Amino acid sequence: MYLTSLVHREKLFRIAERWLCGRLEPDDGQEITRILICDGFVLAEVLEWVAKRLLAKIYEGPVRQQRIRFKGQLRDTICRAGAFERDSSARALLRQYEENPDFFYREAPVNGTVCLDERGRLLGFYRIKRPRRIAEKANRYIANWIFRMVQNRARQMAEERALRLGVPVDRLLTPEKEMLEEFVAAEESIARKFSDGSIELDRNAMTIDDVGGIKVIADPDRLTRLETALGEDGLVRVVDKENYWGGYRATSLVLEAGWDREEIARRYEECRGWERYVRRGIPEQELRKGFRRFLEDAEPTLRLELILSTFPDLVESEFGQAIHEKRILAQRDNRTYKGNIPVNVEFLIEYLFAVGFSPQTRVDRLPIKLWGRYLPDTVIGCIRNLYSIPEDDLLM
Repeated sequence: MYLTSLVHREKLFRIAERWLCGRLEPDDGQEITRILICDGFVLAEVLEWVAKRLLAKIYEGPVRQQRIRFKGQLRDTICRAGAFERDSSARALLRQYEENPDFFYREAPVNGTVCLDERGRLLGFYRIKRPRRIAEKANRYIANWIFRMVQNRARQMAEERALRLGVPVDRLLTPEKEMLEEFVAAEESIARKFSDGSIELDRNAMTIDDVGGIKVIADPDRLTRLETALGEDGLVRVVDKENYWGGYRATSLVLEAGWDREEIARRYEECRGWERYVRRGIPEQELRKGFRRFLEDAEPTLRLELILSTFPDLVESEFGQAIHEKRILAQRDNRTYKGNIPVNVEFLIEYLFAVGFSPQTRVDRLPIKLWGRYLPDTVIGCIRNLYSIPEDDLLM
């Protein structure tokens, strides 16, 4: 996984690459923890700065910010903002929420901030994607990449068999059982490449641009003005664009933003940033020193996703048939390739993040190998161990 919202993304990518090949180095746990502390702070600061910059381009007056931890808080905020909305479909969806709010995944966790004007209208919000969601996305990306490799290897095996039989490959009739055996053999071949470290990960296929995300809510005219203004902005630039149609409508932009090392280091000291991280296994004395030296080899830019949406489309995406959590569940169910390897990728990446957020910075062994088979209980138990939570067995 190559997380462009992080400023030490290359370091983290190399660690993840080694872990996927089963290679652990003694200081990996500490290095992961330092990266997630430093890069998490940088990302949070840049997200706030970019969000304020964007909103100032289309809204006048002060912006009030409010931290949220659960989706219910976001949906309550949207519901209150609905008092300013005239769209009948949006108002009908909001009434459904008011009648049965618990039906709308209220307890889903989120690490975000909502932005409101003086009247309480919702102008936008921003969030940092949670580790579990990053692991799921890494699963999908690497699954697609591996699936293409497995398909190519299976096709190559079919071509070799056609050559031995002296028939064109397009006229080769292969029994379904034999096709399955070839596919399994191809998958095992890929697994061996991970095991012996000969595989080379495709950074482009594993790039994730939306660990940090912003959503701006406005009428179509304001959204058009914002896009135009971004084209003229010297500090934030658009590097990609995609329009969503179907269940709900929105425009997705990938932004690249620079940041100031000295300003970030100063902010860390001013707000006593180390107090957020004292339970991460790094001594408080070291955290108090700041991370000026650690920032020396950081990337000068990072990327964020910006979603442009009208209020009715926001309501559809949070309360309608295209509700966000249903899309997540659909992504889990509709994977093209569901072999052991991508599942193990998800387990291992989730464990990697758990190491970085836990009080434990020493990792003695990798509990997940891509060429093995594991139950979800395995990674759950390993994460519990990072927090020194004993396994309770009623029969013992």
